[in-house]
Amino acid sequence: MSLVDEVDVTIERQNSALTLMLQVVARLRPIVRVIEGHDRDLTRQIRRAASSVALNLAEAEGSDRGNRRARLHTALGSAREVRAGIQVAAAWGYLTEADATDIDAALDRVAAMTWRRMRA
Repeated sequence: MSLVDEVDVTIERQNSALTLMLQVVARLRPIVRVIEGHDRDLTRQIRRAASSVALNLAEAEGSDRGNRRARLHTALGSAREVRAGIQVAAAWGYLTEADATDIDAALDRVAAMTWRRMRA
């Protein structure tokens, strides 16, 4: 595999995590609206964290190795924050377990892809 091929694979991996996270954000919209009716602070925190995941994944693409790792680390932490926010909302009874489990699975995939990218 040439260096150009390796760069293309790296960009594709990051883009796929970013693409998936953007899909997760779209799926979060109705869930966040439900939570907002109960807890605006939690809603704001989930929105900020979800946006942070996507933005840090995008920023990692144009960063040097050290900064890329830092951006990916931040994205991973924010993904975990979104997951916790959804779990808290379910624990408070704002969401059904099914809603929380469905979005959690997608967030788990984003987190796993990001973690693997940090290790590459």
